Amino acid sequence: MSIIAGSYERFIWGFKLKTLKSTTEQTLTLNQLFSYPAHLSPIKSVAVSGAAAASAAADDSVKLYDLSAAAATEVGSLNDHSTTVTSLSFYTPPNLSFPRNLLTAADDGSVCIYDADPFVLLKTVSAHRKGVNDLCVHPSGKLALTVGRDSCLAMLNLVRGRRSFYCRLGEEASLVKYGLGGDKFFMAMEEKVSVHEAEDARLVFELKNRKRVLCAAPGENGLLFTGGEDRSITAWDTSSGKVAYCIEDAHSARLKGIVVLTRSDAAVDDPYIVASASSDGVIRVWDVRMAIKEKPNPLAEANTKSRLTCLAGSSVKSFRRPQIGNSVPKEEQDAAMED
Repeated sequence: MSIIAGSYERFIWGFKLKTLKSTTEQTLTLNQLFSYPAHLSPIKSVAVSGAAAASAAADDSVKLYDLSAAAATEVGSLNDHSTTVTSLSFYTPPNLSFPRNLLTAADDGSVCIYDADPFVLLKTVSAHRKGVNDLCVHPSGKLALTVGRDSCLAMLNLVRGRRSFYCRLGEEASLVKYGLGGDKFFMAMEEKVSVHEAEDARLVFELKNRKRVLCAAPGENGLLFTGGEDRSITAWDTSSGKVAYCIEDAHSARLKGIVVLTRSDAAVDDPYIVASASSDGVIRVWDVRMAIKEKPNPLAEANTKSRLTCLAGSSVKSFRRPQIGNSVPKEEQDAAMED
């Protein structure tokens, strides 16, 4: 499994989560793959799908990486935005190991939709009147949700390449995530997380955290993991709206990223692994099932000594090296989106 993190100091960090076997026990370790100043400004968002990774920053650019190479090299950049790139999301179909699309959102309210093989711009959509705070792609790959600084929620039709829905929320949402099955989505507004039916956006629950929520990740069995100013990892049961369990004081500072990791072989005895990153510079890996009984100790950790801003991770499967192409001519964009 690969984990990458971005920092305020412009550095991108890459780690490989490996299993160490001894005669008495089996442990996990985070082996550093790379670390270097990938951008000219603080990194805002990172994304991983298989061995393809991307980072976005306040320098208006998106960088692409090959995590399968021995040195986990940078393979190119995308420069279609003219302002800070705030959020990234890959879409990978269930039967593929390499992403089909990459979506990027920016501080001017625009969203760029890319074909990921090779990386070419298909369409730029105006999603919000102000900057986009976050975006997520439905598991079907046909829809995406965005929330922005205009206190609105937008839905993008990725088949047509246009905005299909737009509504005012009443307050600004900083995060939006689909559940693993795509039947629900979640929005974070300060210390609250609202749970909605994906079909009609009906509000199901409001989850009230103690302090501001800064990161979230959906898990199996209807769980939603959140972290933020309270320095804890909280697992919410989105069927009942109650806390399932919590890792108190998971870090010494606020959490800036949570990732749910699963092994590609889906072994029955595979621990339920969650990685977390904090602005204290530490990345930790947990078996969250232990939190049901007692406060767990991290299975592995790494100290980057940087102010971390974001985290992403995935299992590394077979890989096709990312190719960087030219933007699709305007007359071809609509046809490409219809295919």
